[in-house]
Amino acid sequence: MSTPWSAEHGEATPQLAEHSGQSPASPDGFTAALNGTAGTELLVLQSVASATISEAGTRSTIYLSTLSSGLVAIGFASGSPTLLAALVFTVLPTIFMLGWFTVVRLVDNSVENITARRRMERIREYFVSVHPRGPEVIALDDPRSGEYGVRYTRASFLFTMASMIGAANCVLGGAIVALALFVGLHVPALPAQAAGAVVGLTLLGATLVYERRRIRTAG
Repeated sequence: MSTPWSAEHGEATPQLAEHSGQSPASPDGFTAALNGTAGTELLVLQSVASATISEAGTRSTIYLSTLSSGLVAIGFASGSPTLLAALVFTVLPTIFMLGWFTVVRLVDNSVENITARRRMERIREYFVSVHPRGPEVIALDDPRSGEYGVRYTRASFLFTMASMIGAANCVLGGAIVALALFVGLHVPALPAQAAGAVVGLTLLGATLVYERRRIRTAG
């Protein structure tokens, strides 16, 4: 006679129970198998969370290094209008596109990290309920102090790596527009700067709206 657990998960669970020293048909055997599976899942989620942070840091470093190199190149080319125009229409747009790709992936990293942490929290809640002394050993987050002592609000996404890189990239986008108008079309400096500021602020608003919607979907 099959149990609901075996019917749902096949024959793998009883085999796990046998390795735990419990009878596969006993409640203790199923509990041991579930605890082992939950522990393994917790380790996997921890690895995923760590990988998202590592990837986000690496991508941010790559973008900022590229942007820094581009700005240095502009400094050297500022004395030559022809060379400056070439940089404005080739190198800087390339860095700008790299920034957009970086922002999109950083938002994905944030969503993955949030999902992994919430799943880990559910597993921790399960382990707390396994034994009466569970709350003494595993401390759950306090709603008053927030997750690990940090309270996240609706505006917390403004302080993520995606928002940081997005802000820098939007400034770059506005600068490209201003330089294109000033160097390429010979528009006076003040109107060119104003147009660049408007474009940069518009891009920043669009970036933050995109990030907020993606994070809200994950929640």
